[in-house]
Amino acid sequence: MSGSATTGDAHAFRDPQTPDATLDREADYLHAEHTLRSWFFTTDHKRIALLYLASITAFFVLGAVTAGLVRLALVVPDGQVFSNDTYNKLFTIHGVVMVWFFLIPSIPATFGNFLIPLMIGARDLAFPKLNLASWYVFMTGAFFTLVSVVLGGVDTGWTFYTPLSTAFSNTWVVPALIGVTIVGFSSILTGLNFVVTIHTMRAPGMTWFRLPIFVWTHYATSLIFLLATPVITLALVLLILERAFHIGVFDPAYGGDPVLFQHLFWFYSHPAVYIMVLPGMGVISEIVPAFARKKLFGYKFVAYAAIGLASVTFFVWGHHMFVNGQSDLASLAFSVLSFAVAVPSAVKVYNWTATIHKGSLRLDTPMLYAMGYIGLFVLGGLTGLYLATLAINQHVHATYFVVAHFHYIMVGGTVLAFLGGLHFWWPKVTGRMYVESWGRISAFLIFIGFNVTFFPQFILGYLGMPRRYHVYPPEFQFLNILSSAGSTILAVGYIFPMIYLVYSIWFGKRAPANPWDARGLEWTVPSPPPAHNFLSEPKAPEIPYDYPIQASESQRHHS
Repeated sequence: MSGSATTGDAHAFRDPQTPDATLDREADYLHAEHTLRSWFFTTDHKRIALLYLASITAFFVLGAVTAGLVRLALVVPDGQVFSNDTYNKLFTIHGVVMVWFFLIPSIPATFGNFLIPLMIGARDLAFPKLNLASWYVFMTGAFFTLVSVVLGGVDTGWTFYTPLSTAFSNTWVVPALIGVTIVGFSSILTGLNFVVTIHTMRAPGMTWFRLPIFVWTHYATSLIFLLATPVITLALVLLILERAFHIGVFDPAYGGDPVLFQHLFWFYSHPAVYIMVLPGMGVISEIVPAFARKKLFGYKFVAYAAIGLASVTFFVWGHHMFVNGQSDLASLAFSVLSFAVAVPSAVKVYNWTATIHKGSLRLDTPMLYAMGYIGLFVLGGLTGLYLATLAINQHVHATYFVVAHFHYIMVGGTVLAFLGGLHFWWPKVTGRMYVESWGRISAFLIFIGFNVTFFPQFILGYLGMPRRYHVYPPEFQFLNILSSAGSTILAVGYIFPMIYLVYSIWFGKRAPANPWDARGLEWTVPSPPPAHNFLSEPKAPEIPYDYPIQASESQRHHS
């Protein structure tokens, strides 16, 4: 393996048309204007991406702190660390914040906003003012949810199941519901902007099958935003009205049906899993070819798989409800469809693996995160097949097995992809290089900490420990202590990048335009990019991921 790419010259295979110097400081998007007004009223997609990045990072910290407190409570089996009410509020705040305010917007709102115009050769998104409005809508929703936290919290869990949320909870449910409902409109605006931009603003020659896979996955994600989010918005509005006015839609005490809410909730929330997962797959599809120095294997299959995932995911929501009284025939159908949704996911994994095979591999920080992503996502996906199996689901439903599976997909998948993308495009976003050795240490800590935290939870769930309880049999204590110890390692792994990435903004080496010698239009502009992206009309690549075919080090050694 070759060394770090942080110097920008160790692995250079430079395109002579690619600029190798940064812009004049006043010409790049970061320094074109300097006032607070220029940031909070900007219509530059790149600055809006940074507004989102700052916002979701703050929510990630809040969600991580509450997760740490949950793990602290589970160190002892007798539930003495926190009261029952406090524990319920902690895991609810963790779930609400992490799902609605970090995982769903994380990659689309940051990297999607920043990169899609650059990748397709556009000067901005189709609706720049709507893009800014989406951030303000997001922050408005966040305000209502934070109000509920400050006033005393919510104890319903992130799913807001009825009738607990409508009749029995005496916490601040309505402000939290209003916040989540408002945030849904932010997602719809973002999805609409992406779809219109990708359809209408591609550079001359940028046909559909010259688009980066990152753009394909965000296009598929945007379709889910547009088609699924209105359903959860309607369900949450009805939930608010029911709690406030007892209108009798979901609460059986007023003639409602609580299972109806679960159908509406999961009809959105299973596609929402792919809102979180698909953009991460796009990130990995950019990183792997760049560090394997190979063309992405089966490009069209990977593109079609993204659309396939976005389509099939609308037909599998019932696997969350196997124990809720639905008919055996419905459960069987949802089980079969849940197995089917694994096929396009497997296509992507096989294609990434084939791309890595016999590549000239460089294990720099982004690639370490990508390799970790692939391994953890595979394990999360395989355990999903266990949950799609009717007999096994009956045994492990609502146990820590489900918690572990969900986190292997969401944290092992989405968060690792987010961090991999952050390290991959950090030089482009900031114009600065981080210290490569620090990045590798953080990737190692996160991978180890994650597995020590969540793998024991598979065992706990299989043995029968239910989720959302902080009192448990003493024989489960060792595995819970192990899981909590792993969360400490994981926390260090998360804090470390925050330190060295911020440090790099002021003290990092100046980044060349293409420090990784990657392919794509975003790497043909200086780092950081100009305010309007391109200094001249961009030319679409004839072949996506057109990396030179090089022998791997082992092949060169044997030859």
